[in-house]
Amino acid sequence: MSRGHWTDADIPDLTGRTAMVTGANAGLGLHEARQLARHGAHVLLAARNRDRGRAALERLAAEVPAERLELVALDLADLESVRALAADLTGRLSRLDLLLNNAGVMAVPERRETAQGFELQFGTNHLGHFALTGLLLPLLLRTEGSRVVTMSSFLHRLGRLDLDDLQSERRYSPYGAYNASKLANAVFTVELDRRLRAARAGVLSIGAHPGYSATELQSSGPRMGGGGLFGRLNALVTPAVTPLMAQPAARGALPALRAAVDPAVTGGEYYGPHLPGEMRGYPVKVAYRRAAHDPGLGTGLWDASVALTSVDYAELAGVSDRPTEE
Repeated sequence: MSRGHWTDADIPDLTGRTAMVTGANAGLGLHEARQLARHGAHVLLAARNRDRGRAALERLAAEVPAERLELVALDLADLESVRALAADLTGRLSRLDLLLNNAGVMAVPERRETAQGFELQFGTNHLGHFALTGLLLPLLLRTEGSRVVTMSSFLHRLGRLDLDDLQSERRYSPYGAYNASKLANAVFTVELDRRLRAARAGVLSIGAHPGYSATELQSSGPRMGGGGLFGRLNALVTPAVTPLMAQPAARGALPALRAAVDPAVTGGEYYGPHLPGEMRGYPVKVAYRRAAHDPGLGTGLWDASVALTSVDYAELAGVSDRPTEE
């Protein structure tokens, strides 16, 4: 590291590598895409809204060579969209060095569902990325040194995953569902790492979180469906609190970028801000809560996700049984 703290100046030359960032049209994803492209990678900007995606592409093309950028359509709340993109990419790409599972939705006031009927936050934040990763796994496996980076949150520490009620049908709260989805991201990262290791695959599964960063995430979810009382309160509180407590989005993107490109990173690790509370700071290795490493929870969530998405990670078949000794 060049100055004691890891920054974008520590990103190595990425010429010849291909990366995809979900939710690349704004916030953390936009900054992640910018830095990857600046350092030579060909970056696929995956965005749900084509107009916003095109605006982001044009914005980045003013800063980096346009040939390094490509806009692709992806709606993580619709598995048909996930399947369509994965089929397109596996059909025309020869390699995928990095899949950065960044996109998400936060604190939706009332329970809403994805196209396939999943609770929106769990369906988008976890199931959409679970399916996308599994469908792109063949491409990742044939790319030496490839990585999957999945974004969680410090709020995963407050999450509870009820394997009998993953869709929050019995009880729903905006942050309860969000925290659970972020715990699911953590559990998925660890379980994917275990299965990749068992299969002796060369792909790394790594986690990251941005701390408390100033993005649209805090306000976009609460605005859904008009937002109701929760949304109106959020609209009053967020503009006042965020400038005081949040770090810039460019800083918040650094943990995911370090997880994506630092040669010292190993599978199963988790990166976040270095200051106490992990709300702000430069990226360092941090720790998931213990539940993320729970073998029963990992297997249970994996099996449920396969059943819900019909994406079975066939390339990792036969590694589901845990060894008796580590």
